[in-house]
Amino acid sequence: MNQYNKTILPNGIKVISETIPYIKSFSLGFWFNVGSRDEIPENNGITHFIEHMLFKGTKKRSAKKIAVDIESFGGYLNAFTSKENTCYYGRGLEKHIEKTFDVLSDMIQQPAFKPVEMKKESSVVIDELYDIEDNPEELIFDKFEELIFAGNSLCMPIIGIENNLKKFSQKDLFRFVKEKYGFDRLVIAASGAVDHEKLLKFTDKYIKTDLGISDIKRDDCKLSNSVAKLEVIDKEIQQVHVIIGKDTYGYKDDKRTIVNVLSQILGEGSSSRLFQSVREKNGIAYQINSFLNSFYDISTFGVYFSTNEKMMDKAISIVLKEFKKIQETKISERELNKAKESIKGSLLLSLEGTSNRMMRMAQSELYFNRIKSIDEAIKDIDAVTRENILEAANELLDEKSFIKLIIKSKNTLLKSAA
Repeated sequence: MNQYNKTILPNGIKVISETIPYIKSFSLGFWFNVGSRDEIPENNGITHFIEHMLFKGTKKRSAKKIAVDIESFGGYLNAFTSKENTCYYGRGLEKHIEKTFDVLSDMIQQPAFKPVEMKKESSVVIDELYDIEDNPEELIFDKFEELIFAGNSLCMPIIGIENNLKKFSQKDLFRFVKEKYGFDRLVIAASGAVDHEKLLKFTDKYIKTDLGISDIKRDDCKLSNSVAKLEVIDKEIQQVHVIIGKDTYGYKDDKRTIVNVLSQILGEGSSSRLFQSVREKNGIAYQINSFLNSFYDISTFGVYFSTNEKMMDKAISIVLKEFKKIQETKISERELNKAKESIKGSLLLSLEGTSNRMMRMAQSELYFNRIKSIDEAIKDIDAVTRENILEAANELLDEKSFIKLIIKSKNTLLKSAA
């Protein structure tokens, strides 16, 4: 039987673990509750840039030695930055967990931030930014959140802006780390072949720098009373890319689970209503899906699709008709159960790997201040009723409250999209 453990150390660090007896490998993550949400326009992109720079050397390890120390025993090291969290994580065989802990600890405590490496890496990240600009499927979500969260730091892109990336100094990075990366924002999470007491010993042995307390104070992003709005971006592209959406409940609100089930019914998977009506029945879009991108206090919800310019208006019309249908007629018990089983199946399948288990456990601790069990998550999904879906549909799917964002060719003339 899997065993969960949690310890809050006197310095504020949280250590959480899940021991899986039959697994011979581990996933270990150092999570900081710090993301692009904690930036200001003048330093937007610094959290993601620091994530890159932590791999470029410490006071005792070069970038190559960081890689060699992990990869020489078949291990794996990576990281990612989101709008609310940054995670540095490693995987390996059971006997190598201490070495992975040592390397990750060194990276977060003693980064070198060498100016010569910063200059090179800023070029790498700017290339990454250009890749996003060239990819309308990715760009449209950044632009959508920029519109939805205007006036709140959530509106800023994780990757930042080119001017900031060019001007970051070593002093900027050290100052941001000192101010934001406190022990009170750190969760050390591990899943698989792990021993909780050993994790506590490693923490005591390898974390020697006092990171103190952060100065982060986040402004709540409240639900807006949005009104219909059309935004258009011209790009040198062939297809038209469209998002129709709005803001909704975040992780802290129990109603988010209802919206998640509604999203599943509408457009997640090839058996969903939108996929069947837009692609299978009418053949006017290769890809169409609904989405629910969530943060602690708010989420974005909507539908994304791409099509050719001649079919855009028809596709939008079909999407809005599907919204009306689910508002006017209560879904069947069979369709509701199918959606629930799909969500539960995806959740359970994702937990077959230790990395996903570690990530889910850490995010649960960060968002709920506890490890929310799988059984509890499934119980929440099962509790959603047909009446809940009807109520949520009537609350969310009002055409007059949607933002429509369109990325199109400069030569495309819009007709009835507004």
